[in-house]
This record gives sequence, C-alpha cells and structure tokens, in this order.
Amino acid sequence: MTQVAATRATRPDEVSVNGVIISRAEIAREIQNHHATTPAQAWHAAARALVVRELLLAEADRLDIAARPAAHPDGSRETDEEATIRALLGQEVKVPTADTATCRRHFERHRASFRTDDLFEVAHILIPAAPDDAGGRAEARATAQALLAQILSGEAAFEAMARAHSACPSREVGGSLGQIGRGQTVAEFEAALAALAPGMVHPEPVETRYGFHIVHLAHRIDGRDLPFEAVEPVIAGHLELTAWHIAVRQYLSLLVGRAQIRGVAMDGAASPLVQ
Repeated sequence: MTQVAATRATRPDEVSVNGVIISRAEIAREIQNHHATTPAQAWHAAARALVVRELLLAEADRLDIAARPAAHPDGSRETDEEATIRALLGQEVKVPTADTATCRRHFERHRASFRTDDLFEVAHILIPAAPDDAGGRAEARATAQALLAQILSGEAAFEAMARAHSACPSREVGGSLGQIGRGQTVAEFEAALAALAPGMVHPEPVETRYGFHIVHLAHRIDGRDLPFEAVEPVIAGHLELTAWHIAVRQYLSLLVGRAQIRGVAMDGAASPLVQ
C-alpha cells in the first residue's frame, strides 16, 4: 500500500457531531493550526478540534448563550464564535479561588522555584573547534592550555590574551560577557562557573561544542529567596489556571459522552482550548 493510500485509509469519509457534518474542506483549513509528525495525525487533530468547537457552539445555542466579541490588547477582536465559547465556559465551568492557605502549601512544597537567579560576572577566551573535527579539537585544547598556563603563572593578563586570541566578539572588551544568569550558557560552561570562587580563573580549559574556553569569574551575586507575600498572586494564578484546565476537560468529557460523534475518536475529549 502506498503512503498516500495508507493515509487515506486512516481518514473516514465523513465526520459528524449529532448529525452535523464537518466537511473535509473545513478540516483541511483547520490543519494549518496543528503541528504533527504525520499528515494523518494533523488531520485527526484538526477534526477533533472542529468536533469540540461544534459541541461547544451547539451547547451554547441550547442554553441560549451569546456574547459580544471582546477586543484583545493587540487591537484585534474575537470572532463571534470565540466570544460565544468564552461566555459558555464562563457560565458553565467554575473553579475555586486559591486561598492563602492553599497558596502557602504550594509555596512550601516548591520553595526552590521562588528564588531569584544567581548572577555571574564572567569573562572568557574562546579557542574555537568544530564538534566533529577531532584533530582541530586536539589542537584547540593544546592552544587553550598554553594560554591558560601563561595567565595562571602571571606572565600574561587575561584581558590582553582575550583581545589577542579569543574567537568570541567579547574579545573587544577583554573577553567580558557582563552579567549572565543560569540557563543563558551551555551546561558545561555553567557547571564551570558554579565551581569557581569570585576572582578565580578555571584551572582547566572548559570544553563545549564551540571549542575550549578559558573562564574567569569576576563577581558572583547569589540569588535570594522571595517572600511568600511577593509571589502569592503568581501562585494563585497558576493554581486557578491549572484547575480551570482540568474543569474544562471534564466539561468536554460530559459533552462528548452524551453526543453522537462519527468519524473521529475523541481520546478523552482532548481539546486545543486547554493545551
């Protein structure tokens, strides 16, 4: 069987919700909003999204719900369908407000998440080498070790060596990268910084996919724990949004359970509304 034939075999001739047909043309237009590894997966994702839309709009019609489209901050406006679905979910899906006690329990369980980042004032000298060039990497390592030996012995100043030898644009400012935080560099570079005390040059060249780095940590500003009062609104918003996602899935499951859907499996009422 050819790939085209196999793909067609996985697509039913007709998708319908309570007798309302969702055309293949509608599904084809919707596919552009769904990323998938295969065309068949994208087709099914689009079909499920349109089934969910039909279920919600039909329920809003049954409940005689209508809404005026709202303006978005960027100046665009909701469509009539978007406004109707928003009003339906606002009426039918209720979630509890996260009180202070609930927020504090979350705060105590996830304290590490509520801390400012450590900051490092760093300079480096980059001796470049391609990841797949074994000979070039060996040569770059030897060059970095020789330069590092001169710096550690006091024969040469770090800034002067950076200006003369680094392949990074930071060479123009003596190798300085300014202040950087965690996650802004590759893992090997970050691990090297964590092992250094302020004022130190790393005793070995640091190898990354870019080549070899001679690393100097000038200053370090440790992060600090944020007080509960400063993050309570953020925690409350996170908990309420999570609860809303769960409630919407449950609501959609109810609608799916009492509907007659043909041509596509709903997979637990998965919905693009809550992805």
